[in-house]
Amino acid sequence: MKRLTREELLALARRQPETLVDLFLDLQERLARNSTNSHQPPAADGLAKPAPKSLREKTGRRPGGQPGHPGHTLQPVETPDHVQTHRIERCPCGFCQRVSLAGQPVLAYERRQVLDLPPLRLSVTEHRAEIKPCPVSGLLVTARFPAGVVAPVQYGPHFRGLTLYLFHQQMLPFDRLRQTCQDLFGQPLSLGTLTQTHARSYQALAPVEAAIVCGLSQAVVVNVDESGLRVAARLHWLHVASTADLTFYGVHGQRGTVAMDALGVLPHCHRWLVHDHWKPYYKYEAFHALCNQHLLRELKFLAEECHEAWAPSLTAFLLEWKDDPRTQAGLTEAQFQAAHKRYQAIVRQGRQAHPRRLPGQGRTQQGKAANLLDRLEDFDLQVLAFLIDPNVPFTNNQGEQDIRMIKVKQKISGSFRTLTGAQTFARIRSYLSTCRKQGRNLWEACYQLAIGQPFMPHVPAAGP
Repeated sequence: MKRLTREELLALARRQPETLVDLFLDLQERLARNSTNSHQPPAADGLAKPAPKSLREKTGRRPGGQPGHPGHTLQPVETPDHVQTHRIERCPCGFCQRVSLAGQPVLAYERRQVLDLPPLRLSVTEHRAEIKPCPVSGLLVTARFPAGVVAPVQYGPHFRGLTLYLFHQQMLPFDRLRQTCQDLFGQPLSLGTLTQTHARSYQALAPVEAAIVCGLSQAVVVNVDESGLRVAARLHWLHVASTADLTFYGVHGQRGTVAMDALGVLPHCHRWLVHDHWKPYYKYEAFHALCNQHLLRELKFLAEECHEAWAPSLTAFLLEWKDDPRTQAGLTEAQFQAAHKRYQAIVRQGRQAHPRRLPGQGRTQQGKAANLLDRLEDFDLQVLAFLIDPNVPFTNNQGEQDIRMIKVKQKISGSFRTLTGAQTFARIRSYLSTCRKQGRNLWEACYQLAIGQPFMPHVPAAGP
């Protein structure tokens, strides 16, 4: 919107006071929006960040572990690496003038274990290849070095696996990673070494990425999301497609279907896609389910800021069905029809105050409530998808949680310098996120990647 001067606002107030009132109300609504009642990200709240207010109902339980919770404590190991025996030379009982116990048998031991790290240092293995003369030709011949030993001096796979773990899982930027290696091992890490390790890992993960894409194409439900990413001083887009077992990340210069087609995941997903109602997702021939957490935030805004009476009713309806045991078991046709009718009745209640714009009325600007009601009417089955199929989640939290870690990386490092670096990071993070979901130890996963033998993900069988 063009910024108006004081004189223009005064003239507008004299000629079209209704327009000025609408403008004021629109600005009032914008100022009231924050991350708890709109799609606005938490980072945009700034210093005026609102106090946390959960949409969940209070249970009355106290914070912390609940009665019956088993709890966790440090457990002793069966076979310790080192044993120190502390001898008792004289009796401390107080009745015997500290008599000598040298001749008394040891009846038992009281044990206490200390779990600690050994001194951190790099272990250096020198490989020596024998050189001998051939007794026939007289030529000098040399024994073969083990596979992977290719340079006069190089880092081993455990150290390279550690750099992958710290950079991609713990999100250390390069300078801090170099300082960490210097402090822990007395060995500075060069950018060339890290870049070479990443390039080899990217190539080794090509079949892993293909397996992840294949698994997603067979999944009953795929959560999808996208977010901006700064690459080479330009806006790019990070795309994620994921399930509870698999994660795919892709980086592209565009946001829409051109990018998603190029990344090659969504064109092969023909079952449920869970998303936030971004229109390009509807291009794909799949069943679509909307994230109701987004919807609840919008309803919260309409209830608190616009005082829409129907908004709390729809919120209560959605949360009631979310927690209803019948939802997880799967509704019968009659149960779904009854729920659908109740949903439509609440939407009609909102329509009484915000009637739908009829054809021929032009494209005049609608309010937030009218726009939301249009979506609730036109995409009612997508909103209620969690009632149609018990496999469909109530929210798109899976996709949003998976995309959050790379946003953390961007917050720490600022941006990626090259598109190749961003794509390499995305592929390695796809591997690590998938390993974590499938119960793999990430330290072991990074070592396997460093030796060029990454874990292949388990791909669940295709659903019915």
